[in-house]
Amino acid sequence: MQGQANSWVKNLEGRSGLRVIKLTDSGFLRTLENCIRIGNPCLIEDVGEVLDPALEPVLQRCVFKQGGRLLIRLGDADVDYDPAFKLYITTKVANPHYLPEVCIKVTLVNFTVTMQGLEDQLLGEVVRQERPELEDQRDRLVTSIAADKRQLQDLEDKILKLLRECEGNTLDDEHLLAILNNSKLTSAAIQVKCMQHLPDAMCSGQRIHTSFNFVRVKNTGRLTKL
Repeated sequence: MQGQANSWVKNLEGRSGLRVIKLTDSGFLRTLENCIRIGNPCLIEDVGEVLDPALEPVLQRCVFKQGGRLLIRLGDADVDYDPAFKLYITTKVANPHYLPEVCIKVTLVNFTVTMQGLEDQLLGEVVRQERPELEDQRDRLVTSIAADKRQLQDLEDKILKLLRECEGNTLDDEHLLAILNNSKLTSAAIQVKCMQHLPDAMCSGQRIHTSFNFVRVKNTGRLTKL
């Protein structure tokens, strides 16, 4: 849903000078140009299944150098391009179908809310109000586990890259063997750390559900008195 996506983007980029515009705004190109020039993130909301042709150079990242400057063609003008610029696009269309030439230029993220996802969100909000320390603990655990998994993926990608670039017998490459051994040790340490987090995560989840049931019973008693 667009509301979920917009909230996520605003929480992520709110402190980075995020600008929110629509394709129907009279000065949307001027706002987009300013964001590109100074490196502010930009959110275009309420788009349909057909995007404005003016966005094509941005989606294709048609950046070029001229006189030591990074430029991009926007409309009829060449605009200075800041590498920190980010573009987000959201739609209210429930099940949009974009052409393949659009899909290959962007990263599509489905923010449709499932029943399980909605339940988790509602549970999180209830516990955040009643037992904020539990929800904070859960958030820290989720963030830590996600960071560990990302580091493991980076290690795997690095190893594959080294193996591809290795010439000759890999067993004769001492530098490669040292990196592989170090990666193996790091991977093992991260896996142990993840296993240590697991009981804490399960305990936190159980306490959150227990707290939720307590809140639900307490509120039911309050309603019964009414």
